Amino acid sequence: MQRAFGSFKIPGQTAGQWAILLTAFLWSTSGLFIKLLPWHPVLISGIRSLIAFVFMAVVRVLFPPRGSARNSKGPLWAGAALYAFTMLSFTIANKLTASANAILLQYSAPVWAALLGWVLIREKPRWEHWAALGLIAVGLFIFFQGGLAAGSLAGDAIALLSGIAFGANTVVLRMMKSGSPSDSFLLSHLINFAWSIPFFFIAPPVFSLPTVMAILYMGIIQIGAASLFFSYGIKRVSAIQAMLTAMAEPVLNPVWVLVITGERPPLPSLAGGAVIIAAVAGSSVISRSRIRTTPIPTG
Repeated sequence: MQRAFGSFKIPGQTAGQWAILLTAFLWSTSGLFIKLLPWHPVLISGIRSLIAFVFMAVVRVLFPPRGSARNSKGPLWAGAALYAFTMLSFTIANKLTASANAILLQYSAPVWAALLGWVLIREKPRWEHWAALGLIAVGLFIFFQGGLAAGSLAGDAIALLSGIAFGANTVVLRMMKSGSPSDSFLLSHLINFAWSIPFFFIAPPVFSLPTVMAILYMGIIQIGAASLFFSYGIKRVSAIQAMLTAMAEPVLNPVWVLVITGERPPLPSLAGGAVIIAAVAGSSVISRSRIRTTPIPTG
């Protein structure tokens, strides 16, 4: 499948990778906006998901999917539960352990996506994927070397579970490539909001113009639009390639800090980020060169 812009055509897999990269770009902005919100983190996550659900529902009504088969209930609910758990567990892990630990452990996700994708949907990782995983592990170690801390065992364990759920969710969404993965995201946001409801009474939010603007951005753009882009991309690239491309998110976080606050990231962050970007770009280029001779289905 190809997307045409005038006489220039973008192959379906390349368009999918760009969609995943844009998703990572949007995901990476969450940290800055969370700092503007003096609310309980579970409440932030829940309200953000409610806004995302409304936004995605409106988009679905205005632009209904064309030619998509109906989703099987198993993958639909499994994907929704996994992504809702990913959002909630990552938020909790950030409260219980150092944020660098939480990010590092959650981004074990490509490993789980590779293994589960191989076992469940027979998407065997290529050599470039394994090489990229190894380089990413090195890059992440360098990236967070100055920021790793002795976090709580519970927080680290929850962050690791978040990474497993994140990788598994990508595989389940890939199972829905002939249907509509966005349905699973819609359901996941509804689930995430539902289990945040008690916190409206435990720690009610205080609204102001900055908090309203921040939560609207997070719900509509940072997670709502990102869910749509990821849904588009996962129909066109393998689960492991999607997770590798999404590795741009932790690399972009210090970039936002630099742009907004002027705080320069330490040299290890720059070096580790360069290794991660090189690994993702290299695996993408090699995979793309193979696709020129052996196209993969795009659903």
